[in-house]
Amino acid sequence: MQDVEVVRGSELKAGYVTPGIIRGKAFESENVVFSQTRVEGGGLSGWHHHAARDLYAFVIKGRLKLEYGLSGVEVAVVGQGDFVHVWPGVVHRDVNPDANQELIVVNILVGKGDAVVNVDGP
Repeated sequence: MQDVEVVRGSELKAGYVTPGIIRGKAFESENVVFSQTRVEGGGLSGWHHHAARDLYAFVIKGRLKLEYGLSGVEVAVVGQGDFVHVWPGVVHRDVNPDANQELIVVNILVGKGDAVVNVDGP
């Protein structure tokens, strides 16, 4: 057993797939997935949720616009340096409202079950 494990940003493994998001996974255990997501300037992801897992996120670069709710019209805007929590099962999509800047977010999924469930919409 190692005392400390380091994963360099250039060594991230391919993460779970949702159209429009590039996910790089640093660590994964039965209860936690620690990853980085990137959305190109002006891009948006497909609709998805994280099943029974809580999503905790921190915006490293850019602005994250989360669309969610019964019709997908609810919006939360999270800026650089801000944190967000998405409750288990909440269908959402990630939108990068800034056409000229990549969005980078660090995510921690906590809980058991599927890490990502892609769906057609809210």
